[in-house]
This record gives sequence, structure tokens and C-alpha cells, in this order.
Amino acid sequence: MSFSGFIVQLLNGLASASSLFLVAAGLSLIFGVTRIVNFAHGSFFMVGIYIAYTLVEKLGGSLGFWPALLLAAVAVGLLGALIEVVLLRRIYKAPELFQLLATFALVLVIKDAVLWLWGPDELLGPRAPGLKGSVEILGRQFPSYDLFLIVVGPVVLGLVWLLLTRTRFGTLVRAATQDREMVSALGVNQAWLFTAVFALGALLAGLGGALQLPREPATLEMDLNTIGAAFVVVVVGGMGSLPGAYVAALLIAEIKAICIWLGVVDVFGIPISFSKLTLVVDFLVMAVVLVWRPWGLMGRAQAPSRYVGMQEEPLRLPSRAYVVGTAAFALVLAAMPILTADAPYTIVLLIDLLIAALFAASLHFIMGPAGMHSFGHAAYFGLGAYGAALLVRAMGLPMELALIVAPVVAALGAFVYGWFAVRLSGVYLAMLTLAFAQITWAVTYQWDSFTGGSNGLTGVWPSEWLSDKRAYYWVTLLLVGLGVWWLRRVLFSPFGYALRAGRDSVLRADAIGIDVKRMQWAAFVVAGTMAGLAGSLFAFSKGSISPETLAVGKSVDGLVMVLLGGIQTLAGPVVGAVTFTWLHDTVARNTDYWRAMLGAIILLLVLLFPQGIAGSIKLMVDRWRGSSKKKDATALGEAKA
Repeated sequence: MSFSGFIVQLLNGLASASSLFLVAAGLSLIFGVTRIVNFAHGSFFMVGIYIAYTLVEKLGGSLGFWPALLLAAVAVGLLGALIEVVLLRRIYKAPELFQLLATFALVLVIKDAVLWLWGPDELLGPRAPGLKGSVEILGRQFPSYDLFLIVVGPVVLGLVWLLLTRTRFGTLVRAATQDREMVSALGVNQAWLFTAVFALGALLAGLGGALQLPREPATLEMDLNTIGAAFVVVVVGGMGSLPGAYVAALLIAEIKAICIWLGVVDVFGIPISFSKLTLVVDFLVMAVVLVWRPWGLMGRAQAPSRYVGMQEEPLRLPSRAYVVGTAAFALVLAAMPILTADAPYTIVLLIDLLIAALFAASLHFIMGPAGMHSFGHAAYFGLGAYGAALLVRAMGLPMELALIVAPVVAALGAFVYGWFAVRLSGVYLAMLTLAFAQITWAVTYQWDSFTGGSNGLTGVWPSEWLSDKRAYYWVTLLLVGLGVWWLRRVLFSPFGYALRAGRDSVLRADAIGIDVKRMQWAAFVVAGTMAGLAGSLFAFSKGSISPETLAVGKSVDGLVMVLLGGIQTLAGPVVGAVTFTWLHDTVARNTDYWRAMLGAIILLLVLLFPQGIAGSIKLMVDRWRGSSKKKDATALGEAKA
């Protein structure tokens, strides 16, 4: 831990901060104006480095290295404009979270498109002309190209700041960030403003990717790795604040650099590996900042709104026909092991579908009726799964008792995380839940002696009387059915009504004496308990468990299920979970480019059913009933006449 090593690591942090800022700046601009949580922004970063690789290889000799990088960024900007015009412009009137679903589908499509065009291998570009060597700093060699990147960040920040403060376009962008409806009322073509902002944001992400070409190889994992870090930077800095994004990028990159410099340190005789903290240090920083300053370092506190989101119709008790149909469907499900005796894989798939339905229903409980968007719901699913596995393996409890205790473990996690989360709202709340989930994942991933580390835990099998998959299926069907029924029953209780009152109007609910934060905290515990039950069922169905059950991808899958089915209907999460899980399984087994096909199907469903599958079906049924009643009233009036 020499002083020279410390200085070099700080310089490494500055170089990384500049690259991260370019992506975060574009993401912040897009969200500020269009209100789209653009999951595909990391894909633009990835496409930028791949296009730069091709242009430098094909045109570097004639065009030059640096113009090729700039041309790659422009190409990504044009791609962003095309996506906005062809796809996103069609769904701006849909709920904002469905736009998130569309951009997630784009991630899948773009990843397989890159795989088809460039292949699965890592691609390492050439060194930058004139910056191939290194300079000596305090007796240590430091890459010249990294010094160049250190300068790029402030330069781009200055140029974007001038664009936003010294041009008419910048004035419109800042005005749209504050009040989009007013900008449209003043006669500004809002559609083309959105297109221009989206293209600018994509260009910045593409530039960030292109500039990484001499520094690191292009890989297919860059998209999700980058978007997670970019979201953290934007939220820590404050949504819509470009200086805040740069300060946050500096803070996170430098803390990571210091952790690498510290390495393994003995603290009171206990060796602590600070270098391992780099896996989660950005999420630790985000959690601390949001708990201390809920609107980010340089963001602005928002005044409480009289209304939160779109007003929804009150939930209605199910009709007799609905109850009869549900009972008949349950009987069919119960008979499936007998009906599919010759297809054993069908039972395995049905178990997965049931577990996914309970997981999605638990997430919908806090997203729909409670109005809280969670990006880290996998934490409770994973806590339930690991709780069940450790109770059986480490404590020797029977599987039946573990199924009861494991959801309590998840409930305790939701109790702790929810206490902090409910003090925030909107994107800040969602990102804090993501931070807690990533912290939980990091602990699980690195605690080899307890959780098995990256290898996970094996030998987690159900009791002997449930060794037959058919018996385990019936138990899963019973528990999932009871779980979904209980969540629905809670929503029609006084607690459920109070929860929806707080979602629709915080001020009015508070005025009549409802403790909204406490209601939301309790909702977190309820949802975490059911997610933990789903996780414990998953562990015993697979016989093993790994850290992937806590990863970001699992949380994203839950979001997709809820949004695909429809967030404004109680049946939506179940429909979405079954649809997504079945599509994922079917498509993945029938094509090498299953991500692109799955993404295309999700995009098609988003365009055809902007309220979700179940939500759109409900809307069509309500319209049909309304037209039928109108016809009956007309016929009755004519008969009386």
C-alpha cells in the first residue's frame, strides 16, 4: 500500500469515472425529458464499442482511428433515433413501466443481433495512435490513453452544459424536464424533441463504448454490467443533474480504486478483503446516499403530489362466473399429473410456472395496490431459497418445517429493507431496493464457508414422500394457490383499502389518519413473505440453489412478468408469469437466438396489449359489457315507445 500506488489507483478511478459519466449523462437526459427508464441504454454502450471495432478495422487506414470512433458514436445515435421513432413513439401514452418493459425487450433483441453480427468471442481493438505508451508517475507506469480519458469527461460535461444552457434546443430540453405538457401546449413539436433527446443520449452512450475500444475487449456482457452502474450514478447524483452524475461517477470510481489499493487488510485480527467490495461498493454508496439524501447528491427534493400516478378503478369482488371458472381451472391443474403421465417434463415445467406465478403475485402486491416499484424483489426470493437450503443442510430441520421457517427469513429481510425503502418514492425507491438486493447477492456470492459462494448449495431435496415429482407438484399447487388467495384476500381487507388510498393520494390518506409509510412497510413484509415461500419451493424443486436467484436478472424477470400480464389487474401477474416463463422455456429450447425471439414477442405483446395481457382483456370485456348494456337499454326504450 505505497503512496505511489495510491496515486495511480486514484488516476485509474478518474479514467473509469469519465467513461461511466458518458453513459450516465445520456441516461439522465433521456429519463429527464421522456420519463423512460431506458434499460437498453447499456446496449447502446455495447453497440458503440462493436461498431467502433469494425470501423477502425475497415476504415482506420483511410479514415483514421479517431474519426472512426466519432462515426461509431454517430451511428449509435442514429440507431437510438430509429428505435424511438419506430417503437417508443407508439407507446408514450402507455403507462411508464410498460415503456420499461419495451426497452428490456430491446436489450434481448440487440444482444442477439450483436451475437449474430460479431460472434461470441471477445474482440480487442488496436491501441490509440499517439497514445500507445505510458508515462511515469512517481516511479510507476500509467497508460497515456487513460490520461486522455481523464480529460474527456470534463470536456464532454462542458460541451453538454453549453448545449443545454446556451442554445434554444437546450432551453426546450430543460423546460421539458420540468413540465412536458406545458412545452407541448406552447406549440413545441414534442415528438421530435423526444427523438432528438433520445438520439443525443444514445450518441453519448455510443461514444462511451467506442472510447473503451483501446482499453478493454468488446463482450456480450457489457450491456447489463454497464446499465446497472449507470443507473447507480444517475440516482446518486440526482435524477436530471449532469454535474451530479459526474460527481457521482467520480465518487464511486474513486472508492472502487481505493478498495483495490487497500487489498486485504487486518482489522482487529480479522482479514478483510476490500478488493472484493468492488462487486458491490457502488450499490453500498447508493444505499447510504439515498438513506441520507433521498433525492441524490445534487438533485432537488420534490414536493408531495396530491395524486400519485393514474387513478384506477376500485377493485371489485369476483363475480360468480369468475369464481366458478377459477375453481374449474384449479381442478384441471390438479389433474395435470394424471393427464400428462407420458410427459414427465410437463410436470417440471408446471412447477416452475406455479412458483413464477407466486413470485410475480408477491411483486405485484407492492407495485400495483401499494404503488411502490421494486427493482430488487429477488432479494426475498433468494433469502427464502437460501433459508430453506441452510435450514435443511446446516440445522438438519425437516423439509416441512423449513418450508414454514424459510418465508419468515425472507420476511425479516423485507422488514429491515422496507423500513428504509418506504421513506423514498418513484425511481429512488426502486433503486434503493436494487441496492439492497445487490448487497445481499454480494454477501451470498462471497461467503464461501456458509452459503457455498459462487458454487451455491446442492443436495437440497424434499422429503421422501415428496420425491415423486407428481406429489411435489400437488404440494406446490396447494401452497401457491393459498399464497395467491391470501394476497388477494389481504387486498380486500381494511389494510388493503388503506394501502390503495395511500397510493392514490398520500395527502388525503394522511389527512384522514392513515399512516401511509407504516402501511407500505407492512406491505413489504407481506410481499417478502410470499416471495420467500416461492424461493423455498424453488430450492426444493431443483435440489440446489445458487447466487443467481438473488441477481438482478431475477428481479428483472419478476418485473417483466408483472408488466406483461398487467399491473392494474389482480390476475395480471399470474397471466404474465405463466406467459413469460412458458415463452422463455419454449423459445430457448428451439433456437440459438432465443433472446431475440423472446424480445420480439414481448415487443409485439407490448404494442398489441399496452395495458398488459390481462389488463387489455379486461378492457375489451368491459367495453363489450358496456355496449351490450347500451343495446339493451336502447331496445327497452324502443319497446316502451
